[in-house]
Amino acid sequence: MKKSVWLLAIFMAFVSGSACLAQNGRSELIRSEKLNFRLDTIVTGLKVPWGMAFLPNGDILVTERQGRLRLVQNGRLHPEPIKGVPEVWANGQGGLLDLELHPQYETNGWIYLSYSGPAQKGEKGSGANTTFIRARLQNHQLVDQEVLLRAQPNYNRGVHFGGRIEFDRQGYVYLSIGDRGGRSENQTLNNYRGKVFRLHDDGRIPADNPFVNVPGAVKATFTYGHRNPQGLALNPQTGEMWEHEHGPRGGDEVNILRKGNNYGWPTITYGINYNGTIITRDTVKEGMEQPVLFWRPSIA
Repeated sequence: MKKSVWLLAIFMAFVSGSACLAQNGRSELIRSEKLNFRLDTIVTGLKVPWGMAFLPNGDILVTERQGRLRLVQNGRLHPEPIKGVPEVWANGQGGLLDLELHPQYETNGWIYLSYSGPAQKGEKGSGANTTFIRARLQNHQLVDQEVLLRAQPNYNRGVHFGGRIEFDRQGYVYLSIGDRGGRSENQTLNNYRGKVFRLHDDGRIPADNPFVNVPGAVKATFTYGHRNPQGLALNPQTGEMWEHEHGPRGGDEVNILRKGNNYGWPTITYGINYNGTIITRDTVKEGMEQPVLFWRPSIA
């Protein structure tokens, strides 16, 4: 919750000319149905901030989508981006995406990052894929970089990279990846489209992942049938992993992720195509999960 609230504050600082912010960086009291609150400007000068993480000393790391990793110290943006960030394919929705600290960051120093990684020699396809790495921060530079996952093949479409990262109570790390603008492969397990993945912190595949014994399946898969999952959050009371994904025109969803479950896209959905045509008339089907919440029309 703390991370989400502060990200909202940084986003509001990024949005120039916001009518609700006073000159001192504080908003007037905003009244909602269940809560009254203010928005405070934490830092300015960021360009398309995407992910953030609090360091133990109170500093904040923030990703900028075009490929820069920034450090916020005492409410001030460090003038120099952190060095050593991998090359990103900053096209459309792609770029430098999320970051997350290892639960034992203070002892091991690992920082996890997701981004749209440009196609490399010998890989299938062109454009980019969702890439997942870990690294350490030393002297304002990323070092000890390790690639944990590259969601091949590469695609030229600059949409639906997913990219959200979260750890659970057992120390497994989760990564969401969207359908990259395609639909035909979301209901099959032999690809990276429209999935949430679970790994050990060093990138190894957990032996109890749900599809490790399914021939041809991507062994890291934890759940499937997602469109563009860009929200992951661990419920601090229950330990359940909650997920949000963008629907098309309508059909944004909040789900609770459970091992091996199929969340339906595109076989079932509460949304329609952006041009108003029907994707499917089905919103319920046996063997496919219903969202905890959905929005029709979308609220964002």
